[in-house]
Amino acid sequence: MVSALVIIVVLCLVLFAWRVMAQRQRIVRPHPQSPAWHNGRFRNVANTRAASLGEVRKAFRAHRGQRRKPQSPLPVVTVRQDVLSGPPSQALQVTWLGHSSVLIEIDGLRLLTDPVLGARASPVPFAGPKRFTPPALTVAQLPPIDAVILSHDHYDHLDRDTIRALADRVGHFYTTLGVGQRLIAWGVDAKRVTELDWWQETRFGPLTLAATPAQHFSGRGLRDGNSTLWASWVVLGTHERLFFSGDTGMHEGFAQIGERYGPFDLTLIECGAYSETWPNVHMQPEQSIAAHRLVRGKTMMPVHWGTFDLAFHRWDEPAERIRALAAEQGVHLVQPRPGETVGPDTALQSPWWRAFEAEAVEHPSLNLSRETGA
Repeated sequence: MVSALVIIVVLCLVLFAWRVMAQRQRIVRPHPQSPAWHNGRFRNVANTRAASLGEVRKAFRAHRGQRRKPQSPLPVVTVRQDVLSGPPSQALQVTWLGHSSVLIEIDGLRLLTDPVLGARASPVPFAGPKRFTPPALTVAQLPPIDAVILSHDHYDHLDRDTIRALADRVGHFYTTLGVGQRLIAWGVDAKRVTELDWWQETRFGPLTLAATPAQHFSGRGLRDGNSTLWASWVVLGTHERLFFSGDTGMHEGFAQIGERYGPFDLTLIECGAYSETWPNVHMQPEQSIAAHRLVRGKTMMPVHWGTFDLAFHRWDEPAERIRALAAEQGVHLVQPRPGETVGPDTALQSPWWRAFEAEAVEHPSLNLSRETGA
């Protein structure tokens, strides 16, 4: 009885804090010039439906007992010294910092996607999804960053404390319509913020950056849903090309992106936080592989897994499923440890995550060997 009362009190505190922060962060600026803007909100090209609270509760009950976190926090490898203090690589290489935070080096520039380097993906510091893998780097440990690329404003992709700490340390911030206003409110100089709509491009030194469609949603409070845009991103270098999916469900825009900007030397594709309860806004691993192929990717690096508990599947299921599918379909995959640097030609590593499970058991829903290898 006491524990139930404690839970109720905590939930009330979280709801109160969320409501207060939602009022502070509400975005009301209209964007009638955007084709995605309709009746005061952004919308996807395809019709999507959000899961009801009842459906989420039913799914939670169905997956009760599923171990969604590793038995102990995953260790991160030490980031290479040349990545931290040397000049940025001319050749394309990326360092996974966890979840969708990736340090990209290309054409002598350093870019950082969706930096979330705090302890929680939450509007409050005492509750909400807590990372079970520490970030590979803190803000203080980051090398100089030329630009930050933001896909949308959800808490596991846009962290206020991280942005505030980066505000005076980053050359420029590139994001989607509406999200730039959040950055400016948090202390980023408006002259260093560029907002793009789907299919808009901009030049950044030797690079071309393009915001491309995604199928998702946005919002940070109770009343600002879909008031800012979400997107995937294209980075076109002098000799190499990268695609970052952001958060997305499967959509026909992938083929258009591939036709317009492909082929890509490396794709960073979301693979995690999926569920049959919300099939339109996150991809199952089979769809992640299909998206990589549709954009005409050469090498695929799964992101958006192994950091936060955001769905009902086992924490390591995305890595196992995507590995098996890539082997079946002949897709070149890289699966770096947090903190590890890889490039398009890096060989597939051993399934390192298996070493952090005390017992070698098969997934109840997968017919995959737990032996080392594919």
